[in-house]
Order: sequence, then C-alpha cells, then structure tokens
Amino acid sequence: MTKKQKKERMAAIVARLEEIYPEATCALEYGGEPWKLLVMARLSAQCTDARVNVVCRDLFRQYPTLSELADAPLSEIEELVRPCGLFRTKAASIKESCTLLRDRHGSQVPDTMEELLALPGVGRKIANLLLGDIYGQPAVVADTHCIRISGRLGMYDTKLKDPHKVELILRDLIQPDKQSDYCHRIVQFGRDTCMARSPACGACPLSDLCEYNKKVHSQ
Repeated sequence: MTKKQKKERMAAIVARLEEIYPEATCALEYGGEPWKLLVMARLSAQCTDARVNVVCRDLFRQYPTLSELADAPLSEIEELVRPCGLFRTKAASIKESCTLLRDRHGSQVPDTMEELLALPGVGRKIANLLLGDIYGQPAVVADTHCIRISGRLGMYDTKLKDPHKVELILRDLIQPDKQSDYCHRIVQFGRDTCMARSPACGACPLSDLCEYNKKVHSQ
C-alpha cells in the first residue's frame, strides 16, 4: 500500500472502531487524578490492567494523596504492589516520582514529553498515555495490543516490534485528535477479537480492512 492508501485505510479503521466502541476509556481506573494514572501505568508493566486496578484500590486506600505516597515507607509500598511483579523496582520509582511531582512540579503531572521522561520509570508509553488522557494532546501509546494489531491491519511489517518506531509510523497515519482514543479502542478490540494467539478473524468487524485477514483467507 502507498502511504495515501494507508492513511485512507486507517481513517476507515478509526471510524469503524468509533462505532464499535463509542466510549474510548482507559482500562486503568484512576478516578480522574493524574498522579494516580502515572502510578498505575508504572505498575502495569508486565502486568494486566485488571490486576493493577485491584492492587491500587488497597494502595490508594492506604495512601490517598500524592504526598502521603511520597512519604510512605518503601517497604510498605513494596508489599502493596508485590502482586504486580517487579515490585521492588516499581515501588522505588513510584515513591521517587511522587516525591519529584510534589517537590519540583507543585504536585502536578508535567505536560511535556521531556519532563515526563525525566521521571523515574517513565518511558514513552507512559508519557504518551498521560499526555493523551490528561492533557488531550496527540499521543500514540504503542503497547503490545497496538503494535500487534496495527501491524496485522497492514500499517507496517508485522515483524516490527519497536514501540518508538511504531509510534512514529502511527503518528503519521492517524489524525492527531484521534490518536489517543484509537489506542484505547484498539486495546479493547485486542481483548475482544484480535487476540495474539487465536484472533477471531471469522467474526472480526474489521476483516474487510485487514491485511492479516486477507492472508488467512488466501491460504
């Protein structure tokens, strides 16, 4: 496909996903508080969103404010987030990030990529999630669902797994004000239909727009 054709197909995919999932919502239940989204996004690395939601109910019940979490004993944070895996590393970066947000950023989550990436444990995936959800900026969250499915749809070679490269490609193909919501919808679509190992191609509402589906039926 030419770049023009990819843009046209992506516009059709975005429109179809909007029909399927009218509400583009973040799977992390952060209650509209930006600092909580940062904490939860950090915990979600190599962990399911569902587990993070459960763990954070106890975490935020015990430490309901940014300042309280910043001052919490590291050992207590570790025990609370243990079910999310990599708990020592995650707990340390969460405590340090909360401290920096309070002491350097006036308890506000920064609104620039540069400032977000300076926070412990924050990479482009988390930064884009925050910029898109909190500040409504154009942002592509290149998580595993997004990378896998966008490749299957024909936006790039399915062998491409580099999140930053995928982010740059999709930024160029998706209308800026649609990027963040596309990423939320594609996650839900990945869970409902386009699973990693057994995609439900026969019941897929995007089958006519999918390169992977064409290959499956051509074999």
